[in-house]
Amino acid sequence: MAAKIKRAKTEFQKKILVIVESPAKAKTIEKYLGPSYTVKASMGHLIDLPKSRLAIDLDHNFEPEYITVRGRAKLLKELQGDAKKAETVLLASDNDREGEAIAWHLRNAITARDSTVPIKRISFNEITPTAIRNAVAHPGTIDEDKVNAQKARRVLDRLVGYNLSPLLWKKVKNGLSAGRVQSVALRLLCDREKEVESFIPEEYWTLDADFRSGKSLYTAQLVLWQGAKPELKNEAAVNALKEQVLKADCVVAEIRETEKTIKSRPPLTTSQLQQTAANRLGFTSRKTMQIAQQLYEGVSLGSDEAQASRVGLITYMRTDSVRISQSALEEVREWIGKNYAGELPERPVEYVVEKKAQDAHEAIRPTYVSHTPDYLKEYLNKDQQKLYAIIWERFVASQMNPARTKTVSVDIKAGEGIFRVSGTKVVVKGFYKVMKLLASKEEKGNPYPNLKMGDPVKMDAFRAEQHFTHGPSRFTDATIIKTLEEKGIGRPSTYAPIISVLLDRYYVTRSNKQLVPTILGKMISGMLSEYFPGVMDTAFTAAMETKLDEVEENQIKWPDMIREFWDPFKEQVDEVGKSLESFKGNLDEPTDQVCEKCGKSMVKKLGRFGFFLACSGFPECRNTRSIPLAKCPKCGGDIVARKTRGRGKEFYGCTNYPECDFISHFKPTSQNCPKCDRFLVEKYDKRNGYYKSCINPECDYLHSEIYGEEVRFDDEQ
Repeated sequence: MAAKIKRAKTEFQKKILVIVESPAKAKTIEKYLGPSYTVKASMGHLIDLPKSRLAIDLDHNFEPEYITVRGRAKLLKELQGDAKKAETVLLASDNDREGEAIAWHLRNAITARDSTVPIKRISFNEITPTAIRNAVAHPGTIDEDKVNAQKARRVLDRLVGYNLSPLLWKKVKNGLSAGRVQSVALRLLCDREKEVESFIPEEYWTLDADFRSGKSLYTAQLVLWQGAKPELKNEAAVNALKEQVLKADCVVAEIRETEKTIKSRPPLTTSQLQQTAANRLGFTSRKTMQIAQQLYEGVSLGSDEAQASRVGLITYMRTDSVRISQSALEEVREWIGKNYAGELPERPVEYVVEKKAQDAHEAIRPTYVSHTPDYLKEYLNKDQQKLYAIIWERFVASQMNPARTKTVSVDIKAGEGIFRVSGTKVVVKGFYKVMKLLASKEEKGNPYPNLKMGDPVKMDAFRAEQHFTHGPSRFTDATIIKTLEEKGIGRPSTYAPIISVLLDRYYVTRSNKQLVPTILGKMISGMLSEYFPGVMDTAFTAAMETKLDEVEENQIKWPDMIREFWDPFKEQVDEVGKSLESFKGNLDEPTDQVCEKCGKSMVKKLGRFGFFLACSGFPECRNTRSIPLAKCPKCGGDIVARKTRGRGKEFYGCTNYPECDFISHFKPTSQNCPKCDRFLVEKYDKRNGYYKSCINPECDYLHSEIYGEEVRFDDEQ
C-alpha cells in the first residue's frame, strides 16, 4: 500500500519539460509557465553531420549519417533523462528550418531511449506571457517538410564544400575551404573590387556664387550654362566662365514651389534591420544579430532579483516578411490614437509581402508598443537601446500618416548662366513625430530663400571647387546584404554568417566598414569562377534557394533535387581534378631579392595574409620580408608596409631607411598617375569614400601632401 502511494505521488509530481535553444530564452519562458514546467536549453544542434568525413550515402538517396556533436553527449543524455521523467515534452526550438531540424533530432533521440514519452512541438513568434501560454495550449507536430528542406540544404552544402575544398588543397594551398553560398558572395565582392581597382578618376569643377539681396546672402550653384548642364573640366574653364558672368546683370528669373508626400516605410525584415543598423549605427551584421537575439530572448526590466519582469522585447528576428499580426496592429493603432491622434490613418496601412518571402514570421517589431525606447533606456545597454529604438520607431511609424515637405527653388539668371538655390521644410510631420534615431534629411530641412520674381541681386563672390569622379563603391555589410537579397541568394538566417565566414577565412578584410577581398580571396574566386561557373553563378544559386523553398512546400522531393545537382557537379569535379594544373608551383615564385641574413635568394610565397618574401633556405633560415608595393619616388628603393612602435599602426616606408626618410600613410596602388607617372595611393574620407591620389606633391592630380613627416618604425615584419 505504501509503495502504491509513493508511486502515485511520484507520478503526480511529474512536470512538463520544455526544450528551447538558449539558456537566456529558457530563463524567460520558465518564469511565464510556473512551477509545473521545467525549461531546459539544447544550446543549438546536439546532433549533426561529423566534420571528419563526407557522411552522405551517395548510393542511397544521399541519406545523411548523423552523430552526436562532439562535447554534447552529456547534455543530450541529461535531456533524455529529463524527458523520461516528464509528463510531456514540448520541443520549443526556433520556428525556422534549423529550429525544426533541432526539434526533429531531439524527438528521435528521446524516443530512441524511451518510445512512450509524449512529445509535441510548439512554436511562437515572440517571447511574451500571452504568446508562450498560447503556444503551450495549442501544441502541434514537427513539420517534416521543413526538416527535409534543412536536410537538403545541409547535404547540398556538404557535397559542395567537401568536394571543392580538397580540390583547393591539392591545386592551390593546404587549409583552404569553399562553400556554396559564401563562394558566390565572394565572387560579387571580387567583381566589384576589379571595378574599383580599374577606375581612374576624372577631374571636374563646380561653381557656386554668393548673391546678396538687401541684408540677406544666398549661395547658389551653377546648374545651366547656355541652356545645358555646365561641363567644367578644369580650372581654366571655370575662370573663363566667371569672366563672362561678372559682366552680367543678375536677376531672379524663376521660382518654383513643389510639395512631396513621403510615405512611411514598412516594419523591418532581417536584411533591412542589418542594413539600417550598418548605415545608422555602424554595426556589423554579426553584431546586429547578436543584439537582436538578446532583445528577442528577454531582458530583465528591473533588478537582478526581479526576474518575474523578464520579457522578450522584439519578435523573432529572422524573417523576410513585412506582415504583422492583427493583435499587434490593433495595439499600435490604439497607442498612436492616444499619443498622436492626428497622425492615425482611418484604416490600417497595408504592405505587400514580396512573392519570394517565406512569410513564416511577422516583421520584426516590439512585443509591446508601450515599451518605448525612452521607457527602456535604463534597462538596456547602449547598443541594445539603439537597436531597439530603430525597431520601435520603424514599426510605429509604419502605421502613421505620411509626412509632407515643401521645396522652394529659385533660379537666378546671370548672363547665359542659371544659378539655383533652394530650401525645403516639413509642412506636415506625420510619422516623423516618432522618428528620433531614424530622422531623415527631409525632416531637418533648410530655410526657404526669401526672394521674389524679378528681384535684382548682386553677386558678391564665387566659390569654385575641384572634384574628381567617383568609381563604384566597395561593398559594405549593408550593401552586400541588399545585393544578396535582391539576387535571391541566401535567406534571413544566412546573411550575417556569409559575411562572418569570409572574414574568418581571411578571404575578405574589413577596411573603413568596407569589405575588401584579399589576394587569397581573389585567387580562390578566380579559380572557382573559371572551372565551376555554374556553382559560382548568382542565378543558379538563387534557383537552388527556390528549390529548397519548394522542398519545404512539399512540391518536390529533396533527394531528387540533390540528384539533379550532384551528377553534373561530380563530373565537373572529377574532370577539373584531372586536367587542372596545380597552382602550388606558381605560388612560390623565385625573385632576384637576396636574403640579408644568409645570402640565399628570396621566394615569393602566399600566406594567409597575402604574399610575402621568404628565404629559400627555409627551414634553416626563417627570414621573411614584405613584398615591395612601389618604387620610392625619392631614392628608387622599395616601398613596403611598416608598422609603428607601440600601437602598431600601419604605414608605408622606404627599405633604404634611415638613409631615405620617405613615408606614406596611404597604401600604394598598382596604378601610376596619368600626369606624372608616379604611383597613386588609396585614400579614404567620409565625404568622398575611397579615391586615388598622386603621391607626387608637385602634381595637381588629387594633390597629396605626405613628405616630411617623421615616423619611427620597427624592423620588417
